[in-house]
Amino acid sequence: MMSNNSYTEIRNGDVPAGLSDIPVVEYDLFYEIVTNMLADERYHCVSYFCHRSGESLKFICCIADDGSGAIRIIGHEKKDDGAPLRSLTASCHAMHIFEREIHEAWGINFEGHPWLKPVRYPHDRVDSLSMMDNYPFYQIEGEELHEVGVGPIHAGVIEPGHFRFICNGEKVLHLEIQLGYQHRGLEKLIREAGGGLRRSLLAEDIAGDTAVGHSLAHAQLIESLAGFEPSLSLQAERCIALELERIAVHIGDTAALCGDVAYQLGQVACEALRTLVINTTQFWCGNRFGKSLVRPGGTNYPLTGEIAGEILKVLEEVDRRFSNVVDCVFSLPSVLGRFEDIGTVTRQQAVSIGAVGMAARTCGVPRDIRATHAFQYFRKIAVAPVMQETGDVLARGMLRALEVKEAIKFIRQLIAGREDSAEKSGRPQYDLKLRPGSIAVSLVEGWRGEICHVALTDGEGRLTRYLVKDPSVHNWMALALAVRNQEISDFPVCNKSFNLSYCGHDL
Repeated sequence: MMSNNSYTEIRNGDVPAGLSDIPVVEYDLFYEIVTNMLADERYHCVSYFCHRSGESLKFICCIADDGSGAIRIIGHEKKDDGAPLRSLTASCHAMHIFEREIHEAWGINFEGHPWLKPVRYPHDRVDSLSMMDNYPFYQIEGEELHEVGVGPIHAGVIEPGHFRFICNGEKVLHLEIQLGYQHRGLEKLIREAGGGLRRSLLAEDIAGDTAVGHSLAHAQLIESLAGFEPSLSLQAERCIALELERIAVHIGDTAALCGDVAYQLGQVACEALRTLVINTTQFWCGNRFGKSLVRPGGTNYPLTGEIAGEILKVLEEVDRRFSNVVDCVFSLPSVLGRFEDIGTVTRQQAVSIGAVGMAARTCGVPRDIRATHAFQYFRKIAVAPVMQETGDVLARGMLRALEVKEAIKFIRQLIAGREDSAEKSGRPQYDLKLRPGSIAVSLVEGWRGEICHVALTDGEGRLTRYLVKDPSVHNWMALALAVRNQEISDFPVCNKSFNLSYCGHDL
């Protein structure tokens, strides 16, 4: 841990910082420091929140330095007197979601914020009169314009979300996405769980298609607070599971993209390959989505030689067959005509909204936590982010295909390099004693992108705050931008090309 007069620095999943070590500066200085940092593309905010401290509210901002791999933590404080704060969003658009959440939960008004609207509608929000029915949708007046509402109940099994389009004929002028229909209170449940096993079960249910990613972020966070260093064998196993999850979802999403443009051969071929991958995860731990596989302190399902052999055998087949499917998908004119130049997000837009993961890398923004803030066994592997430049549906489809190849390469490398000893992985530890008066930050590159878990402890080492950020929190705005000036009929394939999480946003 390092510090100066303006901020404290920690590393991803490493030694936590003491809460008393975080510099608390006047807001004007805080504003200047944060805006100056975020004006440089190498920095991005991973978390910004506040908590009550006596009669005051303390604010903590965590900014990732993608150049050095450090996470800078800076704070400010204000009396809970209703006085407004100057909005950071006017200068740094990516801060909009953090300030909106603080406004909704704590009633802080941010002067100059262009979009100070509800985020999640939690039951304990300050303004109980702020409801779904009176959400202030953006409006454009004009006799030739019309609005189209989609959701929140959809004609399938997807989760609830409302999409409000403003159209001129078939062309989309504006899309506003309203979420917050699910109220699980996950952060509070994790904080008050009362036991390590229950916390782990809750973490892997944050977003069902990212069970490994979120459970790994949680395990890494708890181990950081406990000063526990997992064995290299366990670190490698966790990274293998994470990459299996990435492969399965990317192939499944490729199937869905094919289905959206009526290329049934590509759809069914990819669906079959996805099944092979998730069945392999089930062979490993008994669950197709990897639930129960990642736990703090150890594992109930060590990677034996038999399991490793099965993974390698399946991946060899998946690699060969998926390569054939990809060659067909991305050379078929009827598919390319529906992917190319559809749903484009520019590099400038991606940087401006703070896009992460896939949504950033398809626009030429090299944002990949495995490379910039390496965690677990990725600290020992050189990761070069897979990139695309055009920011359209084609780029998002191609990135999936390229990342599947890269993930298979990683898994082969991890299996070859790990110590083949199940005993070295250890058993889960659900009673790890957490460091008192501390803050820890855990970042994981899930298949969508940057997952961030943050925890604060009190003087007894009990969790007082637990914050979760799924990559979808940043990337929903990318979808809204992608459909501007597109035909409204292009929305389904644009939506699927991102495949963002409703529950990961709503918590």
